[in-house]
Amino acid sequence: MTAKYKALVLGASGLVGKALVNQLCQDERYSQVTCLVRSPLSKAQYHDPLNKIQAIVIDFEELQDYQGYFSVEHVYCCLGTTIKQAGSQSNFRRVDFQFVHVAAQLTRAQRAKSFVWISSVGANAKSRSFYLKVKGELENAILRMPQLDNAAAVRPSFLLGYRTQKRIAESVGIGIVKLLSPIMLGSLAKYRPVSANQVAYQMMQLQVF
Repeated sequence: MTAKYKALVLGASGLVGKALVNQLCQDERYSQVTCLVRSPLSKAQYHDPLNKIQAIVIDFEELQDYQGYFSVEHVYCCLGTTIKQAGSQSNFRRVDFQFVHVAAQLTRAQRAKSFVWISSVGANAKSRSFYLKVKGELENAILRMPQLDNAAAVRPSFLLGYRTQKRIAESVGIGIVKLLSPIMLGSLAKYRPVSANQVAYQMMQLQVF
């Protein structure tokens, strides 16, 4: 198979981002994987025998200045934080709404084939949870964006995988949900914890080839 697609990944250093970049590098359909990152990538964390990864350190506050990198077939956005890590609700919204929304706009401007990003199970613009409310508002904003026909979101529950930063509350939640997983059937199945590799795989399945 001749590699002919180029991918752009935002958030390549995160849990899902790392899994996604590794899967893209192993996919014969892709010839290049450009990663826009805040700080240099440690290539040792990625399996890239064919040197497909092109890592570009940028200022996400000025994301629009890097519009040219969005001239690819597929854009994957794995940007995301927590309110605790962000330090405030406004900082959280800047990362999880503003940065992702701008990325979608640049995808449209450069006419990429499709845009896939990470949302959350339970995302709802009318939710009482600030986190889920922001995720829901972002879904509405992107999916209603004119001339961005091939946009899709994955909605994972708790993410399983190794993190360098410890999230105690989240770890407790994951432990509880893992115990309950066997009885989480039907409409509750979507709340089962999911691996970063599974989410990355789902993102690739949503792209338009």
